[in-house]
Amino acid sequence: MSKIKNNAESTGKLFKGRPIVYIILILLAVLSILPFWIMLVNATRSTPEIQQRALSLLPSKSLLDNFQILTRGSFDALVGFKNSMILASSVTVLAIYFSSLTAYGLVAYDWKFKNAFFTFIMCILMIPGAVGVIGFYQMVWQLGWNNNFLPLILPAMASPSLVFFMRQYLLATLSLEMIEAARIDGSGEFATFNRIVLPVMKPAIATQAIFVFVGSWNNLFLPLILLTKKELFTMPIMVSVLNGDIYNVELGVIYLGVAMTVLPLFVVYFALSKYIIAGVALGGVKE
Repeated sequence: MSKIKNNAESTGKLFKGRPIVYIILILLAVLSILPFWIMLVNATRSTPEIQQRALSLLPSKSLLDNFQILTRGSFDALVGFKNSMILASSVTVLAIYFSSLTAYGLVAYDWKFKNAFFTFIMCILMIPGAVGVIGFYQMVWQLGWNNNFLPLILPAMASPSLVFFMRQYLLATLSLEMIEAARIDGSGEFATFNRIVLPVMKPAIATQAIFVFVGSWNNLFLPLILLTKKELFTMPIMVSVLNGDIYNVELGVIYLGVAMTVLPLFVVYFALSKYIIAGVALGGVKE
């Protein structure tokens, strides 16, 4: 009887605390959605409306005018989407595949300098990316790769943070006995990785694919340095060009350009978001 009473009391406390948790979660959800909603609302407003009243939660009637001004200038959404999609997709595929392959080599094989190699990868992770920008630009210029997508895509093959995440995920989920059984059956190493290991890593791959795609899509610094031809501009570069003339800034047009840049990210996120919780939970398990 005492156990039943204690269980009933604990259940009652749990139900009493739930409304507070729900209220907090709803407030956090509203705070997360609010900036995106304000961005979409400002895309429908004119510059005077935004300047006179910076914050508004109700759409206005200037969306068509803003779109006409946006397409009248140098902003070409189709070219920007195409270039951004080429870069983001290529970077995502290369980063995910080769990072997973490196992590598999660190988990499935036992070799002399394995721990030292992993330590070296972690040391690289501690170095800020901005430190090597000048040297990287000089190397790209000497190779004649300026105004080319290659220097923006190929470095994605080496991603220390992805290697770390994938290694931790494999340590928690990969069965080495399954790998040994595949080898006994005559499966090659790459065939084993592609047909057995990659399906096991599906939650981690989907999780990291979101982060890599979003990071590459939003990347402005390096493309702005390396790409000077308008036909190679990505969406972030085109949006930054909209704000170039300080004497004739159309705020509603800028918000509309930003909204058009963000929309594909929502599509990718909602397509793969169901794997985030499983990927983060399993990938964060320590040895």
